[in-house]
Amino acid sequence: MIDANTNRASEGLRVLEDIARFSLNNESLSQQLKDLRHQLRSGIESLGLSHTTLLSSRDTAGDVGTQITTQNEHNRSQGMTDLALAAAKRAQEALRVIEESAKVLGQQSNPFESIRYAIYDIERDLILALASPDAKWSVCVLLTKSLCLHHSPERVIEDAARAGAQCIQIREKDMDSDDLLAHAAKIVKISHDLGMIVIINDRADIAHASDADGVHLGRQDLPIHAARAILGNTKIIGKTCQTIDHLHKAFAQGADYCGLGPVFASSTKSKPNLGGINLLQAAMNDSELRSQPMLAISGITPDNIDQIAATGFPGVAISSAVCSADDPYTSCKAIVESMQQPARSH
Repeated sequence: MIDANTNRASEGLRVLEDIARFSLNNESLSQQLKDLRHQLRSGIESLGLSHTTLLSSRDTAGDVGTQITTQNEHNRSQGMTDLALAAAKRAQEALRVIEESAKVLGQQSNPFESIRYAIYDIERDLILALASPDAKWSVCVLLTKSLCLHHSPERVIEDAARAGAQCIQIREKDMDSDDLLAHAAKIVKISHDLGMIVIINDRADIAHASDADGVHLGRQDLPIHAARAILGNTKIIGKTCQTIDHLHKAFAQGADYCGLGPVFASSTKSKPNLGGINLLQAAMNDSELRSQPMLAISGITPDNIDQIAATGFPGVAISSAVCSADDPYTSCKAIVESMQQPARSH
């Protein structure tokens, strides 16, 4: 029993580790699962059972359980989520058998219970991470009514969608809640009809009430876990970050994407501490961050977009360069095309 369930637990942990490593690119979860595999091996050794002893008890050909299957045993129709759930349950159940078997051997105090409890938490984190919506956009337009100097917000959205932008972020710092909710509901309907994602700046409550796709949180807004409590696990939560350390913390806390900057001076807001292109390059040089959903923010225009594209940074958030343009479509199209260039250097 101990030999068979040691193998089952190790196999389950390894599947979870590879999902965290290859599917989610999550270094923290990968390391936790690797550590648990080593703890399991050490725990088995503490029982006084050598590898030779375990191997000598093995009888695969004579094991009646190898031929017993259930209808759902091979069902993984939900992809990685089903794979992770099956692997987690496999490891948890196996550890419970080892834990109880160890007591038969006189080991009342053993590490297997704590390993099993750790897997419960990792299962939660892994499944929630797999359930997180896709927030990988190359171009997001920050929409503010007062910046729409030549055309209506509706026209700006239509032009941005036609140009290839994937996301609209509604940014209205001075609009009261009633007006903001009505405005957001209207923009959500228009944008969704055009196949675009809609994010609400700052206000998780408005995002929830308007059926937007998520919220973007600034440095002084709700913490990510509080916004998640309002929006649930199927909505997108973004976070503004100014440093590489901020990025690591935000993703560890459950952000689906992060805005990084300010990169350039903004025409809409004074930002004295500019990160510049070097900040974006630092993120791309970080093995844990480079594949995460991120948007460069502040002062981005068709004139400087090639500098960002050259770093390989995955996305940009643009505001007045599109909203205030005489021709929003042409301005947005230039940015989209630069971000789509295949020969960007990393």
